[in-house]
Amino acid sequence: MDRFFIITVSLITLMLSPWSASAQAEWGKPELIGEGFAFTEGPAVDKVGDVYFTDQPNDRIWKWLAEDNKLTLFSEKTGRANGLYFDNKGALLACSDLDNEIWKFDMQGNHVVVFTSYEDNKLNGPNDLWVNPITGGVYFTDPLYKRDYWTRSPEMQQDGQHVYYLSPDYKRVVRVEAELMQPNGIVGTADGKRLYVADIRAGKTYVYDIKDDASLADKRLFCTMGSDGMTIDDEGNVYLTGQGVTVFNPKGEKIAHIPVEAGWTANVCFGGKDRKTLFITASEKVYKCRK
Repeated sequence: MDRFFIITVSLITLMLSPWSASAQAEWGKPELIGEGFAFTEGPAVDKVGDVYFTDQPNDRIWKWLAEDNKLTLFSEKTGRANGLYFDNKGALLACSDLDNEIWKFDMQGNHVVVFTSYEDNKLNGPNDLWVNPITGGVYFTDPLYKRDYWTRSPEMQQDGQHVYYLSPDYKRVVRVEAELMQPNGIVGTADGKRLYVADIRAGKTYVYDIKDDASLADKRLFCTMGSDGMTIDDEGNVYLTGQGVTVFNPKGEKIAHIPVEAGWTANVCFGGKDRKTLFITASEKVYKCRK
């Protein structure tokens, strides 16, 4: 996410919260696995448990190897990749906002551009994405965060900040949500039936039903917290980011908070061989954490 603002969270509120003390105890302290980046984003896990993440200002994608717990450089030319996600064929998709495009990488780090515009206009800045594991369709958010490196005008390119659906063959795009202030984090359920979208400016996260035609229905408030990135575990708990990581159960109730020693926690995903390690990108650092 291209912004460097701080959302203030009251420490007293967290200390008095009835769920925080016991729930935090279930998680170990986040372990630092890398630092010295400019701003880390968009972790995504491949089929063997390796985790990829972006150092967006430095235009790089890094890879954490599950086999030997090491970091290696995956790509140095990423179009300023932000959010990442693997498609159902094993290719890595990236929200590359240098020219407001969706890129696809093979495992050698080579890329092709798969999406460039909507109704003949460039996007505002694709930010985060999720691939439906059942259908292969791609949902992505397109907020506007003005940046001085842009090759075009940093003003709004679309008529608002929206959520889109890209067909599995990358040939058809549909706007599926147009009533949010600033959509950012996005994730869906393993059965492909529900989609969560965080409206970070409104400080809210919504959940939708995914219809057979890929459109969204029955929008409802999930919780009164926005988020940068987000993920979901195999029990349906949703992990939101900002000041550390806050966990909500499927009913939208807070059940845990994981403090992170960084100014901003940008994104999360589960990785490792058993997919039970939580990877956290947080400003210039990257952490992993387990229960």
